[in-house]
Amino acid sequence: MFLFAFDDVNPPVHCYAVLKVYKATGPKGKRDLVFLARCFHKLVLNFTWWINRKDIDGKNIFSGGFLGLDNIGVFDRSKPLDCGGKIAQADATAWVAFFCLIMLEISLILAKRDHVYEDMASKFFEHFVAIVDAINKKDGIGLWDEKDGFYYDHLHTNNHTCPMKILSMVGLVPLFSCMVLREDNMKQFPGFYKRTKWFLENRKDLSKTISFMCGREKKPNPNLLLAIVNKEKLQKVLQHLLNENEFLSPYGIRSLSKHHKEQPFVLDDNTARVGYEPESLKVKLFGGNSNWRGPIWFPMNYLIIENLFRYDYYYGESLKVECPTGSGNLMRLSDVAKELSHRLADIFLPDLTGHRPCHGPSEKYDKDPYFKDLILFYEFFHGDTGRGCGASHQTGWTALIANTMKYMHKWTLENDSDMSDNEEGSFRPRLHTH
Repeated sequence: MFLFAFDDVNPPVHCYAVLKVYKATGPKGKRDLVFLARCFHKLVLNFTWWINRKDIDGKNIFSGGFLGLDNIGVFDRSKPLDCGGKIAQADATAWVAFFCLIMLEISLILAKRDHVYEDMASKFFEHFVAIVDAINKKDGIGLWDEKDGFYYDHLHTNNHTCPMKILSMVGLVPLFSCMVLREDNMKQFPGFYKRTKWFLENRKDLSKTISFMCGREKKPNPNLLLAIVNKEKLQKVLQHLLNENEFLSPYGIRSLSKHHKEQPFVLDDNTARVGYEPESLKVKLFGGNSNWRGPIWFPMNYLIIENLFRYDYYYGESLKVECPTGSGNLMRLSDVAKELSHRLADIFLPDLTGHRPCHGPSEKYDKDPYFKDLILFYEFFHGDTGRGCGASHQTGWTALIANTMKYMHKWTLENDSDMSDNEEGSFRPRLHTH
């Protein structure tokens, strides 16, 4: 949320927080199901609001507006457009799909105690299918660009649709929607399992465009991968994500591709533009003290890493990508996730000279014995140097580095963890040294 603009719409991440808190209440079988059920019913109200209020045309393409990415677009997304049009948002649509999958997971947890929740699981499953079909359509309505291999917002004006080809975090949010449904687990829920199998067999018009993959190459796999981004699209998006001349920084994933440094996005009438700005923003949108046009932001990086592990849990050795792009160095997605984790950690770790990138050129933090070990959790970080920017007390999302480093330590102890327990859905990789 930007300052006191309480009417700005933000991503529906309450469901994610609820699920994380629930899993922290105890070991499996001893967690607080009453807490989860109470939150679930409130979340259903919020989900209904998104469906009824932010899908204006009823086509499962959403226009949330602000969504926490203050100045990432060529327009102020929290205000009506001067041209009278509207924006079909790739991130808004992907966030609602994300919402669906979290609610599906919560429904199945609650269904272990009360099978009535299986009906809710089917509801969220079918919503997810419809959204994925809409965002990936090739008939000009969807938000996927096959040629560029990326998701873009679309501007709708006077019955005309135009993709706004900005390589930004907006087009990476679809990576966050990823869940593996193991067949042995689904069989615990006979109603949900029966309806899911029927849907896959009888609604080919919807299921054909998404990753309901019932088998791997040369090896049967009865599990289902629910994801916006199927294998072919994932490989194309990762070519951008892991390109050091685009999103991949020495310190994580940038919020805007460096490609736009030399080739900024400019509207046809030349009234607005978006260029790569890795530090402070020249255009004083939202006060100028926030910037989503190049810097590294921890919450988005964390979700990218988490979901790369989920993809790897499904694909395993059958999917390897170049990291960095063009290097010829092929990695499993779990290894890519670890590489990104190490790059994030490098923001805070001292180099051979004792300098921590997060401190920038400050000699006081480098040399003063009373300051050199003090680490501030900045709001965001320079897209090229890793220097801390924005608010210096962002102990909320930037504190995710503690989680990241905890798992990095686990990797050194668990030399060959295969992420066999997908229930937590993240951070169970094979060891990779940086």
